[in-house]
Amino acid sequence: MLTLTDNAVQVIRDLTAQSSGSQDTGIRIASQADQAGSLVLSISEGPATQDQVIEVEGARVFLDPVAADALDTKSLDADVDAQGSPSFRLAEQG
Repeated sequence: MLTLTDNAVQVIRDLTAQSSGSQDTGIRIASQADQAGSLVLSISEGPATQDQVIEVEGARVFLDPVAADALDTKSLDADVDAQGSPSFRLAEQG
């Protein structure tokens, strides 16, 4: 199962708090039907019907079935640059 670093948890909580007051908001990682092997990350008001939900210390991540399979052995990390823009990256779980 995808794991989240402490940095990713904080960035996700900050992003979702800015975009919505809802407790159900999180980030969604989904496959792109027109580009095999590509994933897209977006802010979502809640999970889709078949999404896997990962929740760590209030940070919620929703994974569509293809993304959940592709990211099963990965860890999600995040940083915020000097302009306040977040960036996410994946690494093997270690």
